[in-house]
Amino acid sequence: MKVFKFGGASVKDANGVKNVATVLKSEGFDGCMLIVSAMGKTTNELEIVIEKYINKENFNVEIALIKEKHVQICSELFEKNHSAFSELDGIFDKIEHFFRENNSTDYNFIYDQIVSFGEIISSKILSLYLNVAGFKNEYLDAKNFIKTDSNFRDGIVNWIETEERIATLNKTQNFVTQGFIGSDLNANTTTLGREGSDYSAAIFAYCLNAEALTIWKDVPGVMTGDPRKFEDTTLLSNISYEEAIEMAYYGASIIHPKTLQPLKQKNIPFFVKSFLKPSEKGTKVSVSEINLKEETYILKENQHLIHISTKDFSFIAENHISLIFNILSKLKIKVSLMQNSAISLALCFDDPFKNKNFLIDELQEQFRLEKIENVSLFTVRNTNLTNIEKFYKNKDILLEQISRGTLQIVAK
Repeated sequence: MKVFKFGGASVKDANGVKNVATVLKSEGFDGCMLIVSAMGKTTNELEIVIEKYINKENFNVEIALIKEKHVQICSELFEKNHSAFSELDGIFDKIEHFFRENNSTDYNFIYDQIVSFGEIISSKILSLYLNVAGFKNEYLDAKNFIKTDSNFRDGIVNWIETEERIATLNKTQNFVTQGFIGSDLNANTTTLGREGSDYSAAIFAYCLNAEALTIWKDVPGVMTGDPRKFEDTTLLSNISYEEAIEMAYYGASIIHPKTLQPLKQKNIPFFVKSFLKPSEKGTKVSVSEINLKEETYILKENQHLIHISTKDFSFIAENHISLIFNILSKLKIKVSLMQNSAISLALCFDDPFKNKNFLIDELQEQFRLEKIENVSLFTVRNTNLTNIEKFYKNKDILLEQISRGTLQIVAK
């Protein structure tokens, strides 16, 4: 069985949905699992709805606009009397019902229940359209198959339960389902972390023992750098699982960090290809003798840097580091780079859950802090360390680290 994942850019409008059928015609649609993200910027739009709900502001205009956008897409894909319109009405009725009945004040819980509707809407529209276009498929609710704990917004997969459920699927059929979402043992919707649709695809590929996973992007494949941020980038046609995992760890946005681990366990080939040019080969991630290790450039923006030292200028010892990382774990703050000396610890970190101020408040109780917000982390993989001066030009360097052919610079 093959697993295909289509991201939000690939289904952002009616033409995008139609293009999925074009891709399937090119690739074949026999024993295929399609994973789909929310359309375009729908996730961001639903996040605004949640913020207004939490702040007790009127959010009905935003919901109406989101519905109007999807109705317009349906009007370009279906006849007026098609069931897609009533299906869409039913989904938005569920959104309104949640807001009427919800008693929880837990932001993360509310987030998962509402934001997940983006994927539910897009997968329903895509499934119905493909059936009209002659690509017969069955619509699946991912919440019935991917089971997680109750760690809302970053659910941890229960692999035993998930594998048992996915194993019941008929591998000769075609399916369309959602990325990004699952459910806990109480049937509450959970999500797998922002951009988690790639991870969903890897979970299905692993549990189905898929022959391959292909993620369809608006770029030719995995490049030596984001072409929107770096000049003269080239395509990496073949890379190893290990190199791809390293790139994801350092922040390459085209690869979700959790995606590669389940694929590597079963040596399932992973392709990144362009939905605009499906006939082109793209990038293959696998075990191969021709894997490339070229110089690659990764930029992580919107990072934060703090220097932590003890108030009495004593050494930063193991007990201090343990305390600091327990706080980071509790607040779900992800460290991108760390560097320690005898009396200080520097951390460059991501703050996806907006807990930076809570971190600073807790650390200031026991440590002295120097903090710089909104910095950038620039990483060069497989670089020639004898010629790295060029990477320092025009940068206000705050921190640097070199290891095993990898250069990392934190700059303002």
